[in-house]
Amino acid sequence: MKTIVLREHGAVDRLLLEDTPIPRPGPGQVLIKVESASVNYADIVRRRNDPYPLPTVLPAVLGGEVAGTIESVGDPTISLAIGTRVFALLPNGGVGGYAQYAVADLASVIPIPAELDFDSACTLVVAGVTAYQTLKQAGRIQPGDSVFIPGAAGGVGAYAVQLARLLGAGTIIASASTAEKREQALRLGADHAIDYTDADWPQQVRALTNGRGADVILEMAGGTSFNQSLSALAPFGRLVVYGTASRERSNLVPQQLLGPCQSVVGYYVGAWFAGQPQRSLEAFHTLAGYLIDGQINVEIGALLPLRDAAVAHTIIENRQASGKIVLKPWLD
Repeated sequence: MKTIVLREHGAVDRLLLEDTPIPRPGPGQVLIKVESASVNYADIVRRRNDPYPLPTVLPAVLGGEVAGTIESVGDPTISLAIGTRVFALLPNGGVGGYAQYAVADLASVIPIPAELDFDSACTLVVAGVTAYQTLKQAGRIQPGDSVFIPGAAGGVGAYAVQLARLLGAGTIIASASTAEKREQALRLGADHAIDYTDADWPQQVRALTNGRGADVILEMAGGTSFNQSLSALAPFGRLVVYGTASRERSNLVPQQLLGPCQSVVGYYVGAWFAGQPQRSLEAFHTLAGYLIDGQINVEIGALLPLRDAAVAHTIIENRQASGKIVLKPWLD
């Protein structure tokens, strides 16, 4: 089978297209013929060997979430039929997806409705469930709350803008680095779209919330951005940290949270699926329902053949993505 293999950490040229044996599922596992593999920022972090909750043991096949059909099962007790359309979060913290076939643990396999296409399905967890849970469960969004969503044209951000509206947000402030991306955020349902490269964006957030600040802020950059986000947070506000894209350390003085009664909450989708599987599955099915009913759209930025994994990483690293990037292992 065709596979993208990472044999050493580094730049995108370390992603090598190779012929490898089709893996065999063990007990409690299934083999999936991969139709769509989502490319996530976590894959870039692993490729570069930046700090990540789990180690990346080389050689590695990146890619944590896929959609496709069951090709075979590892033991006869598994009830999923051959050919069942499924989504899967892959083992070992999300590796194995950049390939024509992938093995997944049965506990992380979710049958997908016939109305949902593979490209949309493969974006539903790392981007979709992250957006849903950072807003609703970690961010505890309430009707009428103001919300600030950075990177609103990216995978998580595009979902978050739409979900904030469905969850009853009063004012949705999006941010993106280009006029085209800000226009996309407005089209998705944001009330305002600002440029996060402007140093005074926290003041802009406060001005758009009558000086109060945003009730819920999603933070995925770290470093200076974390401090700016905290300065834009309203009293009793919730700042949800779900990434550190800048690779800069953040410094928090807990005492500064006391007066305004603010909360800083960490979120990692893998930990939620491991520790709160039922709530995470409910989030997945809620999102699938929204998609099928047409209440939200999946913003697909590009569908690329497997051999173009390096192109996909470059698009994301250069902040050129508008929506999700999906690899198609069977596309020539």
